[in-house]
Amino acid sequence: MNPSVQPGLILVTAAVAEVREGMREIAIAVDRRTLAKRLWRGTAEDGVEFGFELQKRLTHGAIAHQANQSCYVLRQHPEPCLVVPFENLPPSAVAGISWAVGNLHLEFSSDLERMVTPDEPAARRLLERLGITFQTQTLVFRAGHFKRHAAAPQELGTSHRHDL
Repeated sequence: MNPSVQPGLILVTAAVAEVREGMREIAIAVDRRTLAKRLWRGTAEDGVEFGFELQKRLTHGAIAHQANQSCYVLRQHPEPCLVVPFENLPPSAVAGISWAVGNLHLEFSSDLERMVTPDEPAARRLLERLGITFQTQTLVFRAGHFKRHAAAPQELGTSHRHDL
C-alpha cells in the first residue's frame, strides 16, 4: 500500500476501461483546473473519498471507480464561457479570431458552429476590441476539443497532402 494514501481513501491511477451494465452513477464533482492535474483528491456525492495519482489526466465523464452496483463518474463543474458563433463569418475571420485567442495563450475549443473560451477578462477585452459578437453561456468547458470539417484532402488544394 502507498504510504501517502489514507485508510478508506480509494486510490485511482486510471479510468475504468469497461463499465458493467446497470450501474448506478455517483458523481465526483470537480472543477476544470483540478481535473487537468494528475495528482489530486476528491469526494463523491455519497461521501466516498478518492486520491488520484494518474499517469494521464482524466476528463469529464470518465469512470474513476466501480464497486458493487455503483460507478463513480467525474463530473466537471459548468462555468461561465464566452461563445463566438461562426454563422455569417468567412473562414478567414474564424481563423483570425482563433489565432488571436491562442496568441494570448487563452484556452479555447471549437466545432463547426462556434468557438468557446472561459469568460475571463482578457478574453472579453480581446473580443470587444476586435468587434466580435459573443454570447455568455454556462457550460462544461473542455479546452482543446475541436471538430473539423470533413473535407477530402483533394478539396483542400494541391498543397495540402496526407501521404503516408
